[in-house]
Amino acid sequence: MAEPGEHPEVFGADEQQDVDVDVLRWSGLARHTLIAERAPAGGELSLIFVDESAIADLNERFLAGTGPTDVLAFPLDDDPPPRGRQPDQGGRGPGSPSEPSDPPVVIGDVVVCPAVVERNATSDGRPFDAELARVVVHGVLHLLNYDHGDDHEASSMRSREDELLASWRATGEKPGGGEP
Repeated sequence: MAEPGEHPEVFGADEQQDVDVDVLRWSGLARHTLIAERAPAGGELSLIFVDESAIADLNERFLAGTGPTDVLAFPLDDDPPPRGRQPDQGGRGPGSPSEPSDPPVVIGDVVVCPAVVERNATSDGRPFDAELARVVVHGVLHLLNYDHGDDHEASSMRSREDELLASWRATGEKPGGGEP
């Protein structure tokens, strides 16, 4: 069993009521992806399922997009806060452990709209779970600097998605884990 902080952590939340989602299962897939991509141990990622109006608002406010989309990825700054007390960054203070702990590396947020994923899956003739799995991996890969701005990048990203999904399925898709 892995010790806390030994692997990246995924915090999942379902903030929509349109489509039933197994937050533990999909958080496990996101965690599997982070581990396979060698994300920092102790890194943290949030996987949030939202409705169409929420994702449309995020898309418009932060990405100058129009309307709802299936997934958005918001990487966070990788500059950790300074050590020591705030605001002077002096000593650690009375009662503090002698060894400072490193702050967690916050990787970012992946925001998914299951209603859009379901609509896309239906129109493309794919199972909802297969489409949702691909969207979760896709969002996590965006946080890890994958992109699809040109044909080569798109092909590379799609290949990596396929590899990660195959390796996740090989683990038995354990809810909440993804790693044996």
